[in-house]
Amino acid sequence: MFITSPDLALEPGIRHAFFTREGGVSTGIYASLNGGLGSNDDQRLVTENRARMAKQMGVEADRLVSVHQVHSADVAIVTGSWPAERPRADAMVSIAHGVALGISTADCGPILFADAEAGVIGAAHAGWKGTLAGVIGATVTEMEKLGARRERIIAVLGPTISAAAYEVGPEFVERFKGENATFARFFHASERPAHAMFDLPAFIAHRAQEAGIGRFYDLALCTYGDEQRFYSYRRTTHRQEADYGRLISAIALG
Repeated sequence: MFITSPDLALEPGIRHAFFTREGGVSTGIYASLNGGLGSNDDQRLVTENRARMAKQMGVEADRLVSVHQVHSADVAIVTGSWPAERPRADAMVSIAHGVALGISTADCGPILFADAEAGVIGAAHAGWKGTLAGVIGATVTEMEKLGARRERIIAVLGPTISAAAYEVGPEFVERFKGENATFARFFHASERPAHAMFDLPAFIAHRAQEAGIGRFYDLALCTYGDEQRFYSYRRTTHRQEADYGRLISAIALG
């Protein structure tokens, strides 16, 4: 039902889980632990799935908190469950107990952050747009405002599409090279002419290093290649399916 990082598991007072697609009640293309509030799945089933995740995280069902993700570098500060609709952001930070920060992904990179000594946690949705825009550095900056120190922060990248499965067109490559010519190193030749394979996990690791994070770990799990455990937007697109489930990666204090 979930995967943990051996390194993050050693941090005192921190709970975390990279939930897989197994162990839920959704059916069909959403089978089975779909946590996607924005999916077209039956929301009663999504609610039950998220309640199971919240229980695993040791929080009340409405305290597994998520944002309306928009591929930005915006960060929300979490003090409890949202009083109204979810804010539009792609990362969260908190010092509150009894709340779990839950990031939704289906190929993009879910990153969980913690400074256990300061009691500060964070979670980020790191797709190519958000990573390029600086969501990792922005998350670290907001954690610092709550008392964390970036050199003490541990960050773990959960299931993410790998370079072997992430083919992109020439305009994608040019956009990155236009930002920084050295970003060309995150691409290698594809079998298709004028296309390339993009190494999102390596780019995320680079941005984490730029942000001065003390320890960064990649679980090296590919969402596209492991259909039994993970949802994948790209796999769904290739199959021309109507929708896809969302994985939840969560972190909490306690």
